Amino acid sequence: MEPPEVRLENSDTVYDFYLEHRQNRLKAWGAYAILGRRYHPRVSYAAGALAGLRAAIRQRRPLLISINHLSENDPYTVAAAAWRSALRPVIGRVRVLAKDELFEEPEQRRKIDMMGGIPVFRGKDHGIRAVNAAGQRMMDICAQRMARGDGVAVFPEGTCNDIDPAQVQPVGSGIGHIAFRAMKLGVEPVLVSMGLSYGPRADPAVQPTKEEAKSASFYFGVPITELPTRPGDIARLARADLQQALNGAVAAY
Repeated sequence: MEPPEVRLENSDTVYDFYLEHRQNRLKAWGAYAILGRRYHPRVSYAAGALAGLRAAIRQRRPLLISINHLSENDPYTVAAAAWRSALRPVIGRVRVLAKDELFEEPEQRRKIDMMGGIPVFRGKDHGIRAVNAAGQRMMDICAQRMARGDGVAVFPEGTCNDIDPAQVQPVGSGIGHIAFRAMKLGVEPVLVSMGLSYGPRADPAVQPTKEEAKSASFYFGVPITELPTRPGDIARLARADLQQALNGAVAAY
């Protein structure tokens, strides 16, 4: 199937494509390895987090990876951290939610597809009512991918945090609905929180430079293997757990 144009008006066809799209794992590994060498994030773990993450991967539990969002550099530093962490074995089997505008330029889209991207049509860009149906379909697609054994990585804040990089901003219910819908399909997602810090910033609205991004700090919280059964409760748990991971990243910077 040829990749369809990523437009809101075309969302049904877009998500039909991303339900079946498969990454080339060798190319994905190569891309992540390059970013792992280009960026040098420091990766640390809460007590028991490394063993818990390895166990979840060994058991082939689908991972729901939650990361706070600070800058446009985040996808690159997150990929580098994945290569340099216990997530390396699942590279090529994790789908990454990314805003639809990143799929507009063909060469950039090719790279995002290779890295496992799934487009998200955001209410802030198109209007809440306009994106409702597409959002519902996107969450269904993520759940179905998890039921097939893929992980899903999300920035649950939905946009870059230019308010306070040490505090997780409000989290929408999307992450909860993805997990809830995956559970309805008979799988047991594992919530993995990755706190990200670029260090103290005088002005949170100013993006870190590429050089500053190279010194990012990542901190893995202990994977949560049993989730609540309501989407809202899952989202609240995700925010609290991500805040703890962010606290660890800030302290480790």
